[in-house]
Amino acid sequence: MKEEDFDLLAHLVKQRSGLVLTRDKAYLLESRLIPVARKFDLKDLDDLARAVRDKRDEKLATAITEAMTTNETFFFRDQKPFDQFRKIILPHMLKARAARKSLRVWSAAASTGQEAYSLAMILAEEAAKLQGWKVDIIGTDLSAEVIEKAKEGFYNQFEVQRGLPVTMLMKYFRQEGEKWQISEKIRSMVQYRAMNLLADWGGIGPFDVVFCRNVLIYFDPPTKSRMLERIAGLMPPDGVLFLGGAEAVLGLTSRFKNMEGEKGIYIPASCPADAWKATAAA
Repeated sequence: MKEEDFDLLAHLVKQRSGLVLTRDKAYLLESRLIPVARKFDLKDLDDLARAVRDKRDEKLATAITEAMTTNETFFFRDQKPFDQFRKIILPHMLKARAARKSLRVWSAAASTGQEAYSLAMILAEEAAKLQGWKVDIIGTDLSAEVIEKAKEGFYNQFEVQRGLPVTMLMKYFRQEGEKWQISEKIRSMVQYRAMNLLADWGGIGPFDVVFCRNVLIYFDPPTKSRMLERIAGLMPPDGVLFLGGAEAVLGLTSRFKNMEGEKGIYIPASCPADAWKATAAA
């Protein structure tokens, strides 16, 4: 690929999604955009770049952006954050929200829905404790295509074998031919919507818990800072933010601090740490 074509496409993707593509990622750009070129009856990536440069085709630009921002995901990815949610965060929220009986959780960059549905299954397992509660799980992603797949809840054999316990597969999925569909009960617990994290969030908050894992790593530092500031603005004083293992807030914002003793969990800087220490020790 010509350097000027790479720069053109990388600029388009960054402008629309915040994703930063460096020259060493040319292989990724090529592998993901060749199918897009074929879909639009373009011979190769040279033609694709020419079309972007000459036609200013909105549908093509959207397809390019969505192809580059669709990230791999699977059920209960990395496991530990979901254990932390079940053992530490949920008990705290059950006590702290006992009067209002409501809980709101956001899965940002939800892709095809495995993260949001993993959280829904955890909450379904705790249904007895949540009797009378209003629980909202919101899953958002830039790609309208993956959001539609998430809503349908169909996964192939490979997808349900990655991270999903067999007991939960049997309990919450039904086999449909070569695919598995997650139950209506779990699907009804999650609301999905297409949303660009760089654009207007449209009054989506507030949220008690935000999963924004393996998202910030794709942004440049100024964009990371803006994102964290915006998330902080959606949270109560004892809100919780989950980030990926390679992500941190140090040097990016003063609005969050690490939850003591818990890697990957962040709480608002104004939150008294002893409240969470007491919960974690319980």
